[in-house]
Amino acid sequence: MNSTASVPVDAIAAELRGLDPAYSPTPLLNLPALANRLGVAQVLAKDEGRRTLGSFKSLGGTYAGLRALARASRMQVADLLGARPKGQPTLICASDGNHGLAVAAAARFAGATTRVFLHEGVPNARARRIEHQGAEIVWVPGTYDDAVDAAAAAACQGAGILVADTTDDPNDPIVCDVMAGYGVAAAEIRNEVDFAGHGRPTHVFIQAGVGGLAAAIAEGLSGWLAPPGHIVTVEPESAASVAPALAAGRPIRVKGDLRTSAEMLSCGRASAPAVAVLRRHGARAITVSEAELVDAVRLLSAHDLATTPSAAAGLAGAMTALAIPSHTSNLGLDGRSRILVLLTERALEGLM
Repeated sequence: MNSTASVPVDAIAAELRGLDPAYSPTPLLNLPALANRLGVAQVLAKDEGRRTLGSFKSLGGTYAGLRALARASRMQVADLLGARPKGQPTLICASDGNHGLAVAAAARFAGATTRVFLHEGVPNARARRIEHQGAEIVWVPGTYDDAVDAAAAAACQGAGILVADTTDDPNDPIVCDVMAGYGVAAAEIRNEVDFAGHGRPTHVFIQAGVGGLAAAIAEGLSGWLAPPGHIVTVEPESAASVAPALAAGRPIRVKGDLRTSAEMLSCGRASAPAVAVLRRHGARAITVSEAELVDAVRLLSAHDLATTPSAAAGLAGAMTALAIPSHTSNLGLDGRSRILVLLTERALEGLM
């Protein structure tokens, strides 16, 4: 089979839309009132909460899961979906909720099984959504990173194929497939900005859990952003793993309980492939407080956008950068700046 690097993003998007029309592009929102509130020329928000399964994760986890099963069966993905052969290996992953949901969907499409490792901080409502896709849940004491370790150990023991969204191996093919799936969102952004006639963004503020989405957006928008063209990763102060990894040039395990209202960003170790891509594109990193995350959610709600602290983190980063003179100067932010953020998940009832 072809490597992910050789698969055009349009082909990935078409493959996903072939699964379900709900994989169609999500809207890019122009928010002039919010831009005026922040004192910048433009704020655009890519609303990934309207993505099927409720988040951008449905692009990466589903695409990577299907490719993993296809490789194991020595088939093309289309043939696998048509045959749904018996005896396929189980897909295994760790998750805070959304990645597991996406991997479970891949297995359901292909007629395979899934085992999702969740840490004890994941709300039961998220676990039920994953179970609804047909997955088995394995609860793990501790943090997301403990669930990552448990899933990897199970795969090493022969329980199935690990479909991770993070790894210490910069060339891990499955994690690269996950990031390639996320690249569909970057291609949509380019198309939607140009079609609507918006000015190209000068700054992208994007939340970073393990860094995969931020890396995919940095790669997909490379050479397209207007000057100064900064990619800025945003993390909660209590769970910042990408910032130290960018500084060190390699993933570093962050200690602590990683507790944050931005549950989907509660990750203690960045992904090596993501770090490599972000460093290559000169990405910057900032952290935000819990209060700043709450403020971003409230501000979006005032503009009729209900979301979560995880989804609002990019906006929290932009607000923080605009309020701190050193950030404003270092990032070249001013009244002419055009900011892009991604609202990465839908606010689900009971999960706020």
